Amino acid sequence: MIRRIRDVLFGVVIGAILAGGAFSAIAFTEMDLFKAAPFGFQDLWLMKQARVIVETYHVEGTKDADDKKLLYGAIRGMVAALDDPYTRFVDPEELGEEEIEMQGEYGGLGIYIGQRDGKTLVISPIEDTPADRVGLKPKDQIVKIGDDVILGWTQNEVVNTLRGEPGTGVTIWIRREEVDDLLKFEIVRENIRIHTVKSEMLHDKIGLLRIVQFNLRTVTEFRKAVYDLVDEGTEGLVLDLRNNPGGLLSSCVEIADMFIDSGVIVSTRGRFERANETLYAHPGNITKLPMVVLINEGSASASEILAGALKDHGRARIVGKQSFGKGSVQTLFNLSDDSGVFVTIAKYFTPSGTVIDKVGLAPDIIVEGEPEKEREKDAQLKRAISELLDR
Repeated sequence: MIRRIRDVLFGVVIGAILAGGAFSAIAFTEMDLFKAAPFGFQDLWLMKQARVIVETYHVEGTKDADDKKLLYGAIRGMVAALDDPYTRFVDPEELGEEEIEMQGEYGGLGIYIGQRDGKTLVISPIEDTPADRVGLKPKDQIVKIGDDVILGWTQNEVVNTLRGEPGTGVTIWIRREEVDDLLKFEIVRENIRIHTVKSEMLHDKIGLLRIVQFNLRTVTEFRKAVYDLVDEGTEGLVLDLRNNPGGLLSSCVEIADMFIDSGVIVSTRGRFERANETLYAHPGNITKLPMVVLINEGSASASEILAGALKDHGRARIVGKQSFGKGSVQTLFNLSDDSGVFVTIAKYFTPSGTVIDKVGLAPDIIVEGEPEKEREKDAQLKRAISELLDR
């Protein structure tokens, strides 16, 4: 349909140039098409000129640039002009990959990235994945992939380059705060299977719940983990959201609802009615055990919403470091050819009205450090346990 409109519009223009006065009569009959076009006539003509110039003079020609590729490039450019890294166009293949990822399995490094101030940053590596094992950290800036400097790349381009067949390698170069030289990491891709919830009973009858991310499996896995810990006799819970990059809003809201009896869990505010929504808790709790939540600079989006809700309702103390600050709402708008546009439609607010986006969530108790595989070396976890034992 888009191609047909384009051909009609520019056919009219060419016809006018060749036939003089015939243009005005034809233009009148095609007025509805001009109204439906995404830009004004002069802007469409400008795009046509640019395409003709490229097709005519580019040194390698445009043999590989079919209409669909050029169209997608134009849409990407239009969306990128908004200067919002979270508002982005995805072609049908990319959208299919993202849907697979949300199911909890895909090929790649096990790394979540975001963009801020023109930089591509690691939000967090996923626990026990190639990215985690080589030592990537939240807020690492990706500068190069292989021999390519990624300055100016979109988030989609970076993600697609990092993903690939299991067993293949990729080299990335990182700029890390307080480190002078670029850090080089050679990583072998794996088939990433994400088990979103991990749990164990610690000493002193403290149950540890770790949510890696929020996807379609998370609520079921989390509910079972809580019941198992309660059956084992836990007397307090530590909910570890460190390096959790977020995921499905519905999953994090359902988990918050397990611990909050009533009131607001999260609200969103945007420019139109659909973007303004308030989500409330339902009566009843999965448990009333005391709880401490761990967050850090790798906690983003849905994990910030969950921690913020528990904090504002006085349901849990928050221990750790300031979170990442990704507090905006993206909605997928599907296009007619199975591509789509993720659009930032609103910002999140915690129950007390705190803005998360670009600010992050402040912990009740600031504790420096990072997650450690050896529990005795994990200062943040030790402080969370002591908070529970002192109650």
